[in-house]
Amino acid sequence: MATLGLAYRLLTRTDFRLLWALTWNMGVKGMLSVQRHKSRLKRGEVFPPFLYISVINSCNLRCQGCWVDVAAKQQTISPEAFDRLLGEAKRMGNSFFGIVGGEPFMHPQLLDMLARHPDAYFQVFTNGQFITPERAKRLRQLGNVTPLISVEGNEFVSDERRGRSGVLSKTMQGLKNCLAEKVMTGVCTSVCKTNIDDLLNEKWIDRLIEMGVLYTWFHVYRPMGPDACTDLCLTPEQQLRVRKFVVEMRAKKPIIIVDAYHDGEGKALCPAATGITHHINPWGDIEPCPIVQFAKESIHDVRPLREVFKQSAYLREFRELAAQTTRGCIVLERPDLLAQLVERHGAKDSTARKTAMAELQAMTPRTSQYNPIDEVPEKNLFYRIAKYFWFNDFGVYRGQDHGRDSAPAMLKHTTRPEHAAS
Repeated sequence: MATLGLAYRLLTRTDFRLLWALTWNMGVKGMLSVQRHKSRLKRGEVFPPFLYISVINSCNLRCQGCWVDVAAKQQTISPEAFDRLLGEAKRMGNSFFGIVGGEPFMHPQLLDMLARHPDAYFQVFTNGQFITPERAKRLRQLGNVTPLISVEGNEFVSDERRGRSGVLSKTMQGLKNCLAEKVMTGVCTSVCKTNIDDLLNEKWIDRLIEMGVLYTWFHVYRPMGPDACTDLCLTPEQQLRVRKFVVEMRAKKPIIIVDAYHDGEGKALCPAATGITHHINPWGDIEPCPIVQFAKESIHDVRPLREVFKQSAYLREFRELAAQTTRGCIVLERPDLLAQLVERHGAKDSTARKTAMAELQAMTPRTSQYNPIDEVPEKNLFYRIAKYFWFNDFGVYRGQDHGRDSAPAMLKHTTRPEHAAS
């Protein structure tokens, strides 16, 4: 019933032109890009079918635990570099791109840059506060852009989490502007201790559905950056609660619920370890993922981008180390191994603050999405089938020793008492 209800909502909450762009550019072409990725893996080659691109480092908010240099001198990716990056990626079969920041809508040329690529589909991660009625109309005109608007809790929690006052009302206004134009719109939440009870519940899902939101994403807060705010971290029990909630709601509610860290059988995975995605920062540096802020290569290299990815020993060894270490997040579970990899390759600190190594070395090992004792398979048949073909580990963990006791063993070398509770 949830799948049929979702189909009805997709047909009635947006117009056919926008739905077609989603179906063709992200759906059909996105699936084909994953098939190409699987074929390349068999040849020992990697070119991520989904690239995340930070177009700007600046932001109007100051969120707790943000790892982006939002207060540093502003850096934007140039339209020329953006066009060249997308052109080369599209020639490799890519069609879907995540646009992140900072706050992407602070890039003065963002919508013009996206307009030059009608054959691609863009998901823009945003706080929504720059989406005016005029910009919402432009998004509908473009047709190939979906804003994913971050809501972090009630009025009090939102102000506390995001370092400004009146955050929720401004964000919700941007959301309403998108929905008024029937733009394909999503809402995401970085689930932490201060918002888990407010937003990880059925009433919130029902409110999103009533408003016209077509998809949502609950991702677990990750303590990174110069002010990691570790007190916001979920306990392992709370992380399991998030996973169970997502699986239950997918089977019950007519709304798409995104999940980037589990396959259809409920086994954990790391998208960067599988090679399905890497990250480009505003300076053009190629990073394994947004929270691994070290790089050896750049999109400004004179070599074709496919050769940059193919020849990168740093990116290859990151994927291998991540897959050999855990099915979860190596950054959280074994920051010491990641620091050794960075030093071995002489990868540069790709932040503006230049303190990423000190932050990494100071990290306390924590549990991540890997929980072999309590794996929660998908209940919704559609999600299970889709993940079987297009979102799984692609065999990168095959032969690795990730048994039922391996995750706890990775934390046994630590001595500080807070490890077990993190």
